[in-house]
Amino acid sequence: MSITSRGRALLLLLLYSDVGPKDAPTVLRAGSHLDVPRMIAPFGEEGCPMVRDDIVDKKTAHRPEVLATGEAGDVYLVHPFTVHAAQSNRVGRPRFIAQASAEPRELVMTERADGDFSPVERAVRRGLGMT
Repeated sequence: MSITSRGRALLLLLLYSDVGPKDAPTVLRAGSHLDVPRMIAPFGEEGCPMVRDDIVDKKTAHRPEVLATGEAGDVYLVHPFTVHAAQSNRVGRPRFIAQASAEPRELVMTERADGDFSPVERAVRRGLGMT
């Protein structure tokens, strides 16, 4: 994972079946996309090969958890640095969720001469205390 978000402009969570709170929805940490840039920025454009789950969990524990629930056909468009996790299916019936990524046209940049930052870049800059 790198600050440039190479290979992922957005995280897409695609619900192919109805997913309720007990159907093992993906758990999202709301606002965690503002914490992650500070964790990965020191590794530069090359990024860190693996972000330790225990460190990420500790540094984002103050964020509220949101369940990605909805009806078949719903799509969540999420900042690529949002902390998210699967959970156990407690009802025993299958649910179908896919995780996909939208390829970026260009890498995330924290500096631009024209100041025309994308929404993802603005969030990264905010997380780094640049705004």
